[in-house]
Amino acid sequence: MPIMNQQIAGRAFLQPLYADPYFPDQVVDKGRAVLLRLCERIEAERPSDLAALYVLTQAATEEFNLLEAEFEAAGSEIETVAREEIAEDFGFVASAYGFTDADVEELIATREW
Repeated sequence: MPIMNQQIAGRAFLQPLYADPYFPDQVVDKGRAVLLRLCERIEAERPSDLAALYVLTQAATEEFNLLEAEFEAAGSEIETVAREEIAEDFGFVASAYGFTDADVEELIATREW
């Protein structure tokens, strides 16, 4: 399903991670795919309030939790730079879909990184 939100369509998710050789592109690609699937779910399910949005974002966060092992296997990890970038992109997604009052920590409350 193509992304309809133009802010999202024009966003280069996780760009600083791609720019840093410490983060393997093939794993960052999977993280980017998680964020795009999240956007597709938001567009398909159209959450009506923050509680419904948090359910979707926290499920996507759990997908990032699973990627930690892949980062480690590639000699990397979801460390400070990655955590901040991932959180920023979750916040951007919430804002782009009109949830400007979303709490970033709540968006990623299920994180293990």
